[in-house]
Amino acid sequence: MILEPITIVELAALGLTGGFMAGLLGVGGGMVLVPFITWILASRGVDNELAVKMAIATSMATIIFTSISSVRAHHKRGMVRWDLVKGIAPGIMIGALVVSIGVFALLKGAWLSVVFGVLVILAALQMFLDRKPKPTRQMPGRGGQMAAGSVIGFLSGLLGAGGGFLSVPFMTWCNVAIHNAVATSAALGFPIAVFNVIGYVLGGWSVAGRPEWSVGYVWLPALAVIASCSVLMAPLGARTAHALPVKTLKRIFAGILMLLAVSMLIKGIRLLGA
Repeated sequence: MILEPITIVELAALGLTGGFMAGLLGVGGGMVLVPFITWILASRGVDNELAVKMAIATSMATIIFTSISSVRAHHKRGMVRWDLVKGIAPGIMIGALVVSIGVFALLKGAWLSVVFGVLVILAALQMFLDRKPKPTRQMPGRGGQMAAGSVIGFLSGLLGAGGGFLSVPFMTWCNVAIHNAVATSAALGFPIAVFNVIGYVLGGWSVAGRPEWSVGYVWLPALAVIASCSVLMAPLGARTAHALPVKTLKRIFAGILMLLAVSMLIKGIRLLGA
């Protein structure tokens, strides 16, 4: 048996939660998945250093499917700024490939845990305080958009996340309405995920100690379960975003993210000290 029934249930719950949050907030799906996938892999005997890398890669792979489902719901409402997607996506491709093929393979899993913890704590604080940057400028030209995309793609690759924690504030700062920013962030999640996953597969192709049914750093059984559940919930999350007090939900979710990030940070520090 590839997966035990209890593991399937755990992964399905992760997929449902991550998909809903991705559609609701435009951020957060991958940030939730990474700590739990790390724990599941480690409990199956995978080395902790490798488990962290595989969790990040597998989380990112699920975003390929979640983003498609989420962006369809936003596109039907006419909220996606496709002109911005065209401008930012080329930079995302560059940043994603640099981190996933080069930096990701070279960094120890312990350092990735520390980086993940610190960046997610910052993202959770931003979400909890709900401080949106004042729209003090206009969106830059294609060169500026490409530069921003490269940073978004790079940092997203270190986290296994779809980039909404960076792309939404950036677009809001540049006078893009918040609902358009969230919807466009969902569309940008697709190139972020695709190009990072290409790098994860190539970079982890010959790494020893991976569990069965792994392609590079991506663990296919977890991807199949999580993705199939997340695509069901992403459209519901997108619809719910227009009906519920998202500010309150963001604060609750930020608190959960903070706890998960602290646990990953502690794990990384312990691995570095081992």
